[in-house]
Order: sequence, then C-alpha cells, then structure tokens
Amino acid sequence: MLFTDLKIIKPILDALQKEGYEKPTPIQQKAIPSILEKKDLLGTAQTGTGKTAAFAIPILQNLSERPKTNQIKALILTPTRELAIQIEESFNAYGRNLPLRKLVIFGGVKQGSQEAALRKGVDILVATPGRLLDFIAQGIISLKNLEIFVLDEADRMLDMGFVHDVKRIIKLLPQRRQTLFFSATMPPEIQKLASSILNNPVQVEVTPVSSTAETIKQSVYFVQKEDKLGLLTHILKDHISESVLVFSRTKHGADKIARTLHKNGILAEAIHGNKSQNARQNALNNFKSGKTRVLVATDIAARGIDIDELKYVINYELSDVSETYVHRIGRTGRAGAQGTSLSFVDGLDLLNLRNTEKLIGLKIPVVKDHPFHTDNLVAQKRDSNNKPMNANASSGRPSRPNAQRSDIGTKKPKNKGFFRKK
Repeated sequence: MLFTDLKIIKPILDALQKEGYEKPTPIQQKAIPSILEKKDLLGTAQTGTGKTAAFAIPILQNLSERPKTNQIKALILTPTRELAIQIEESFNAYGRNLPLRKLVIFGGVKQGSQEAALRKGVDILVATPGRLLDFIAQGIISLKNLEIFVLDEADRMLDMGFVHDVKRIIKLLPQRRQTLFFSATMPPEIQKLASSILNNPVQVEVTPVSSTAETIKQSVYFVQKEDKLGLLTHILKDHISESVLVFSRTKHGADKIARTLHKNGILAEAIHGNKSQNARQNALNNFKSGKTRVLVATDIAARGIDIDELKYVINYELSDVSETYVHRIGRTGRAGAQGTSLSFVDGLDLLNLRNTEKLIGLKIPVVKDHPFHTDNLVAQKRDSNNKPMNANASSGRPSRPNAQRSDIGTKKPKNKGFFRKK
C-alpha cells in the first residue's frame, strides 16, 4: 500500500514525498482512514511505529476543509516538551502546503512569545498539560470551539503524574468532538480514562502490548557498578564509532556520565529535566546534527527523542519501571530499521532485568566476552518502596567511592576474546 491509496489530498501527498515517505506504516494504514471519517480512535502502539503521522496527516486534511477562523480547532496533548516540539515539527512538515497555523506551547520558558502567537490565531495547538492549564487560567486560551482532541502517550502521562491535569483539561472540552487516544500500554487506569472520553472508538493495535521491535538486537552486559563507566568508555572508543543514546536513571548520573566521557575524548552532552529548555534543545540539535556523538538522557527523553537512523541505545542502568525499557530501546530500530540495544546490569539491576524479560517475553542474551564481565552479582535487597536497602549490596564486595578512583573510564581492559586488540 502507498500513501496515494489512502485518499490523501495532493498538498499533503506532495509534502510527504518531499519528506521521502512512500509507504505508510501499519498504524498509519489502519488509523488514517478512520480519522478521515471523523471517528474516535483508540490506538495501542509502541514507540517508533509512525504514530505521529498517523494522526497528523488526517487532522491536517480534515481541518483544511473547515472555514478559516481564529479559534483552536485541534489540540494535541503530550507529556514532555521534547515530544511536543517534535510533534509540531511533524505537523509543519506534513502541512507545509496548507494555510493552517500550528503552535507548540510548553513550560520552562517565558510565555511571552507563545502568548503573542496565540493571540494571532492558531488552528492546531500542541501542548504540555501544565503550560496549557496556565494559559487557560489566564484567559489566553479557550477550548470551547475545539473539534479534535488528541491525547498522546497516555500511559506516560500516568507515569509522570499528569493524569489529574489531563482530567481537568478534558472537563473544559466540548462534548461534541473527535477524540484520538494513543498509549503504548493499557494499564487499568488508562483503560478507564479511555472509556470515559471516547465515543464508540475504532481500536487499532499494531503490535503486542509492551513488545520490542524484532529489528532491535538486544544484549546484556553483567558488570560491577563501579566498572560501568569504564565499560561504556571502552565500548564507545573501541567498538562503536557512530552516535549513541545512553540512558541514565538520574539527572546527576547523566551529568556525571557526560563529563567522564568528555574527559576521555568522547563528545557527549546530557539532557534532563534540570536543564533549561534552550540547553535541552541545543543538546538535542547537536546530537541530531552529529556535532555531539553521545547524548546521555534520563527517562524524560525516552519518548521525546526522534532521530532518524539511530542505531545504538545503551541502558547504563535499567529503570525500575519495566515498560520504560521498551520505550528506551524504541529510539532505535524505528520503522523497520535495524538497531542495537546494550544494557549494563549490576546487582541493583538484576531484579529489573528479570521483570523486563518477563514483560517482553524474551530472555535477553548475555555478552560475557568483554573485559569487565563478572558472574559475581548479588541481587540487591529492596524496601517496600522498591528502593535499595544497602548501597553496597549489589557488588558482592566492598565498594570504593568513585571519587577515590583515578581509573574511571580508563581502566585497562583484559585481553579477552571479542575485545582483544588486534
């Protein structure tokens, strides 16, 4: 099937051709016709399936047929600033030949320029919950004439604590509207929310819930916690020469990883919630352009980074939330491309590894042939809140503070197997 088979108007087809799109992905094939018919839709799709185009293309087409007004006609609500920016970029790309006005609004920056653009009139608004509610409270935004509402990454909204904000926004929407609801997973609370806002929806599920793409080669590296920086530096220097997205559990950890890599001659930047919006966007742009080789991110960026042909994702630590693994590695292997995921596992990560493998229904292969491999990992005990009870329990041996180690990132590898230098 081609995009020309989906009854898409010529201005959008021309824009898609300019973007290099010819064949729609499965979710685009299933969703676009129903959305064009103005039906509600419940989409269950993992990251990297082409979901944004699945709703952006038909929204642009439907709105292009409406009379021109100064009212917001479509609202796309999404959890993170990075994802909001990229959704607006997609609308701009696919709608470049249409006279529709698009705008993205998010917190963390001064509202002046966003407010000025809103007052000029906007047809399609992409927003994060907090900034949207701020503008509504100030009387800058009214949703009373809204025709299309998209709730994107609904389960991520739940994870980030935005569900109450989402419910407040929904109460402000017109009863008569088209609603498109997308989520990578469907926990009970998300199913309940979907049922409350959708009217006889078409259901689209393109992949099993919480599955990983078959095109992604996954592997696990058993390593002591204090050796992770050494392993990461070694792999980046000796075995991967391309761009790599590295995921860290904490903001402090992301900064530390980026600093250490930079000291070892590897261009790296960190991106997380404590960075200003300009710093985050600059880091992302540097990574996309190839100026920065390694981007170290916290999970705020797990679904907000869309980089064409990214081949490598490294989980420096596994998340306590198993579904996050799917979202992280989904940054590679997108739209049928090949990708590689490497996960570093110490004692603290063992339980997370077991839970992740159970979720995805796959035993991830362990790579033993590397200079930092250890079989001496002990699962670290957790308290009732799933927090580590003993910071030294994961290693199975006394730990040494990183500040006292002069060899972090420069530990000499053992000449062993796959990693032996030629």
